[in-house]
Amino acid sequence: MIEILSPREVERARSAGALVAHILQTCRERTQVGTNLLEIDRWAQELMAEGGGVSCYVDYAPSFGRGPFGHYICTSVNDGVLHGLPRDQALEDGDLLTLDIAVLVDGIAADSAVSFVVGEARDAADLALIDVTRRALDAGIAAVGPGARLGDVSHAIGEVLTGAGYPVNTDFGGHGIGSTMHQDPHVPNLGRPGRGYRLRPGLLLALEPWVMADTDELVTDDDGWTLRSATGCRTAHSEHTVAVTEDGVEVLTLPRG
Repeated sequence: MIEILSPREVERARSAGALVAHILQTCRERTQVGTNLLEIDRWAQELMAEGGGVSCYVDYAPSFGRGPFGHYICTSVNDGVLHGLPRDQALEDGDLLTLDIAVLVDGIAADSAVSFVVGEARDAADLALIDVTRRALDAGIAAVGPGARLGDVSHAIGEVLTGAGYPVNTDFGGHGIGSTMHQDPHVPNLGRPGRGYRLRPGLLLALEPWVMADTDELVTDDDGWTLRSATGCRTAHSEHTVAVTEDGVEVLTLPRG
């Protein structure tokens, strides 16, 4: 089912988006060489509680994972790209880290992800990976608006990713979001313009371009959750939750201040 939110529910989504943005920004600022992934998970839990949020992840148990997830934030390192299960691992200089978090506030969810290099970036290719996901996200957001088609959004994202020479996996992508974290419609990172569901005011979408440097194939860790590139190559992932408005689009998970 595709959920269309009322103006009052969209206002609650703004609160959820602000909390998600604050948690990600704070965790990113605190993360340094030697930080343990479990420490980041504790920060996320504490910040979520302080902000009056409820985790979308702790009890999450979809068919593709070995649930429940049992943690508050996804921490994917280097060749890990999605659903990275926090574990006892200290980050090293030059690690490429993706943080991904979804939170409910007053019954409405928001979801966002950011990739960055811990310490000193040793390879320009890592920065290029991060940059292309950010540019693809911007392109996807620009394609959102009342009356636009879902395929327009997917096409805009895919044009940036494939135009930069990266293969694209369509098994996992963006999604509808609202009273639950993952809803219809699925928003693949490739698509055909002019096709698919017509966007309506009140629809929330989590757009999330992600790429792996030289493959579109994923493998799953023994933890049953962490998805990695099949070749061991580096990966990156960017995500925002957006609301379709009467006259365009509003990004709900931008950091404030």
